[in-house]
Amino acid sequence: MTVSIVTQTTVRPERSEDFARWQAETSNLVASFPGFVEQRLMPPNPPLQVDWIILQRFHTMEDAQRWLGSAERQARIGGAAPFLIGRDDVHIVRDDEGGRKPAPVSVVISTRVKPGKEVEYRAWESRIAAAQSKAPGMQGYRFEPPVPGLQEDYVAILRFDTHANLKAWLESPVRKKLVEEAEPLTEESHARVGTGFEQWFRDEPSGGGPLSVWKMDMIVLLLLYPIVFLWGVSVGTPILQNTLNVPWAVSLFVGNVFSVLLTGFMVPWVANRMGWWMFPKGNVLRANLLGALLMCATYAACIAVFWKFFQ
Repeated sequence: MTVSIVTQTTVRPERSEDFARWQAETSNLVASFPGFVEQRLMPPNPPLQVDWIILQRFHTMEDAQRWLGSAERQARIGGAAPFLIGRDDVHIVRDDEGGRKPAPVSVVISTRVKPGKEVEYRAWESRIAAAQSKAPGMQGYRFEPPVPGLQEDYVAILRFDTHANLKAWLESPVRKKLVEEAEPLTEESHARVGTGFEQWFRDEPSGGGPLSVWKMDMIVLLLLYPIVFLWGVSVGTPILQNTLNVPWAVSLFVGNVFSVLLTGFMVPWVANRMGWWMFPKGNVLRANLLGALLMCATYAACIAVFWKFFQ
């Protein structure tokens, strides 16, 4: 079981490119650190995710602690200060067996507990954990106590299947009542949400470079176009609309549900086989061009086949 350092930080919009370059240099540094496994960088995805999220995995808790306290990391942090707004959230969490990946949407909640109130807070945490386990769309929950000398906050990570279900729980009367009960026990609490297409592209070999948004978009389009087209000509129009007389708005909604589910299932499979393009090594420009040409050629082939046989 590995250990992950989860860092969430807000970058000044005009300095995002500078931060990306700084993070790339930091990735090279941490990759050579003892016990390092891999790093993931998730750029902002407004409006749901406004922060940069960096996940760094290590073999053991000791390896993660050595990196956090290292002189190399402290020197790097000083160089990033001009790019950032407000405080960073840095948390250490133990990974699930096999390095389980985040759900489509998750929230990290950091809480500073008043001295002497720890036992009461843990009892309260058990009550809210039981309540949120019944929330629709709940996929997982992890609770991490402070790490002396490194992390002073209690950390809760909630995983949901959709942003709507996460929002419903965060704004529910049940949770609001429980949060009010915890106020006498805590000094500070805040939450940060993370989400995005990135969760479909998480099985690449370790390396840690940032995911290219344009590549993710091209793979999603590669699958979404034929799925939507074939659904429309084989099910949507002839069966739902012509045979069953389902209203067009309902038929379109059903088609979108099917398309999103199938696309989400197939994207990781395709992305893993395009790893040479998603995370190129060696001649990066050549790999990028070849991958983009392959994508465009496949688009053209799909259009040509559909044009010929479904006119």
